[in-house]
Amino acid sequence: MSKLWGGRFAKEAHDLLRQFNDSIDFDQRLWSEDIEGSMAWARGLVGVGVLTATEANTIVRGLEMVSAEWESGTFTIQPGDEDIHTANERRLIELIGDVGGKLHTGRSRNDQVATDFRLWTKRAVDQVQLELHQLQTALVDHAEQHMDVMLPGYTHLQHAQPVLWGHWLLAHFWPLERDQKRWDAVRDSADSCPLGSAALAGSAFPVNREALAARLGFSRITPNSLDAVSDRDFSADFLYAAAITGLHLSRLSEQLILFSSQEFGFVRLDDTFSTGSSIMPQKKNPDTLELTRGKSGRLVGLLVGLMTTLKGLPSTYDKDLQEDKEGVFNAFDTLTIVLPVMTGVINTLKLQPERMAAQLEPGLIATDMADYLVKKGLPFRQAHHIVGEIVQLSETSGVPITELSLTQLQAISLLFEPDVVEAFSIAGSLAARDVVGGTAPNAVREQIAFARQVLR
Repeated sequence: MSKLWGGRFAKEAHDLLRQFNDSIDFDQRLWSEDIEGSMAWARGLVGVGVLTATEANTIVRGLEMVSAEWESGTFTIQPGDEDIHTANERRLIELIGDVGGKLHTGRSRNDQVATDFRLWTKRAVDQVQLELHQLQTALVDHAEQHMDVMLPGYTHLQHAQPVLWGHWLLAHFWPLERDQKRWDAVRDSADSCPLGSAALAGSAFPVNREALAARLGFSRITPNSLDAVSDRDFSADFLYAAAITGLHLSRLSEQLILFSSQEFGFVRLDDTFSTGSSIMPQKKNPDTLELTRGKSGRLVGLLVGLMTTLKGLPSTYDKDLQEDKEGVFNAFDTLTIVLPVMTGVINTLKLQPERMAAQLEPGLIATDMADYLVKKGLPFRQAHHIVGEIVQLSETSGVPITELSLTQLQAISLLFEPDVVEAFSIAGSLAARDVVGGTAPNAVREQIAFARQVLR
């Protein structure tokens, strides 16, 4: 058997068509899911009288032999194997004879590939979520170990207010937790069994589709055969979740690239996750982080590519849908190397607290000065303006705002009193933000505990 079709053709397919049409180079990745679906289908055909129990057992044993060849790496793809379905069925018939030719009764490659791909997607999601969990754990561990280290917080890449390292790092934990929920949704999107939909109109043999779904581990069946063979929402959902995860990893990478530069010097990347220069011996390059940042562009591109393919398809199954897998496979491969690499980066990351402390300049507590005036009864908008004048005075006089005299402060506002001296410090600024989600030490400890609860 060279192919699963051809009886109505008077001429053999052109070699170029075979090259253009065949998908075995990439969809062989579905070999296990294809065999699993075929075993379930063989059992289902017994219930409608197409196969006897003996024939079904023979087919299942044959499929187990095919599976063993894939597992051992001895399966040989032949020139006529245009896709994984052709390859597996061809080998099955070689092993058990003509009874293997009964297996395809009542099904189509259209519902077969949709079933295979959904099964694969569910398992791929599980792996991605496991790797995400490992990175999240690394972030929480590092945040807890170095929770009390103080550094400037930034808006617009300008000094804003002081924050704790634990608080800063957990700001990259929660986006990954949102990613976990997105991946949950991807798994649910893929968790419908299309087997029994045949080419488009449903199988002509009344196979129990609920039993098929249960046997394959699906929670439900697809309700419409036309939609079942064309639906690739789950693939787009996979790529969307991958793109957003990549985006979050890219943002973390970008910040660590900046923080590891000589200009910042807040962190040092471990040698095991850094590279050097072929010409400049002193260089230590954050290539792992740069590649992670770069891979996010690939992930976004894969999403756009699939959505562009899907947007104009007219009905049920079209060959365009052969383009659905390579991008998803590529996204999976990308994430399952990027995520453990980022976990390694975080687990080995070294902080340089003294460099962070050197950047904790007095201007970071300007907002606390405004809050001081508010507590004296001044509306915040007026307090903001007064502190702006104080900052201007500090800049023109070259004296930090924390070192301006009480007389200088009272020249701008009589609300300043001697207690102003004790009111302003980096530690005091941090401690003042003791709200849920804030950067005060108590709040960060509570956030770490909550993050660990989420991880459990």
